[in-house]
Amino acid sequence: MRKATRAALAALPLAFLASQAWAQQETLKIGAIVTLSGPGAAWGQAMKNAAELAADKANGAGGLEVGGRKYKVEVVAYDDKYQAGEAVTVANRLVFEDKVKFIIGPTGSAPTLAVQPTTEKNGVMTSTLGFTDKALAAAKPLSFRPVITTMEFAEPQIAWMIRNQGVKKAGGLFPNDESGQVIARDLDAAYKRHGGELAAKEFFERERVDFTPLLTRMLARGIDTIELDGNSPATAGLITKQARELGFKGKIVRTGGPATAELVTVAGKDAAEGMIVHAAIDPSLPSTRAYLDQYTAKYKVAPNGFSPAFYDFATMLFEAMRRAGTTTDATKVAGEMEKMRDFPGVLGKLNWTGKASYGIDRQMAVPFYVAEIKGGTETILARCTVADGCK
Repeated sequence: MRKATRAALAALPLAFLASQAWAQQETLKIGAIVTLSGPGAAWGQAMKNAAELAADKANGAGGLEVGGRKYKVEVVAYDDKYQAGEAVTVANRLVFEDKVKFIIGPTGSAPTLAVQPTTEKNGVMTSTLGFTDKALAAAKPLSFRPVITTMEFAEPQIAWMIRNQGVKKAGGLFPNDESGQVIARDLDAAYKRHGGELAAKEFFERERVDFTPLLTRMLARGIDTIELDGNSPATAGLITKQARELGFKGKIVRTGGPATAELVTVAGKDAAEGMIVHAAIDPSLPSTRAYLDQYTAKYKVAPNGFSPAFYDFATMLFEAMRRAGTTTDATKVAGEMEKMRDFPGVLGKLNWTGKASYGIDRQMAVPFYVAEIKGGTETILARCTVADGCK
């Protein structure tokens, strides 16, 4: 009988045995408030996919072991449509119905500020892409930001562009929301501080697709450069295409928001040729290359440049849970996260900073790059850090 039982077990499909193993484990739900529709969808999809890849890694190793228990990690994602009201709705669903304690996102600044009262009050950790400086504060200890913002990278990049690319008089087009207003403010200061000028600023609603009137008015100011930091990949591509159709021959720069692949798809290779862009990753780094290949193999498209940072955040989060010995106490996990130094991520060695700017170390510190678009792809021109500038 025992022999027959062993034979029967040996004949069971591996998938069935795996499902039985999972049935004996608990499920750890990680929430995701991300933009999956509209102009910001490329950002949100990349964040969600990054979390799923990190979950795959943990599950592939037999589950996430925390405090003597093993968990199957499940990502529960909702679309906030890049709208504050929608973000609050899905945050309430995640916090009160799905009972999550850790959230990837929200994607934008306004959604982040809208959900923080709920997440902070109810002990839920978030990880925003929003660029507003209000996203991080000593009074918001459970709010982290895995990507560097205009506040961190604008000055070194703009100093390099003015020094090496002859940029003097720029005009910027910005979304008329929290992110756009903050980015315009920070860029204006950076151009002035390094001898340039943000001579024209135009604000528009994110749904806008016809930029000809705004561009015509801006070009009449005699600008030599168009600045596109803060725009979604699709919007930046449209502006680039329409600027070239109007005959603009000057430089087009994007000092923030890695989005070259999507931008080139919308603008076309010819219109995008020669653009100077912010690059969040160096694909020649073996760890970064491995992530890009893994992402492309699963999703059949190249990742947005923000994606590796959220993968790194998710893997740091899992490690912080292990060190804290809990999957439910976000305050303890946040404390362990803050202590991490030189964490080996796919982007390189990762640390937390921000106390001088925000009053708390919740801002990830990573290297970044200035690149030129040639033939539809990025060629790195300068390597940068906040401390040492761009060289």
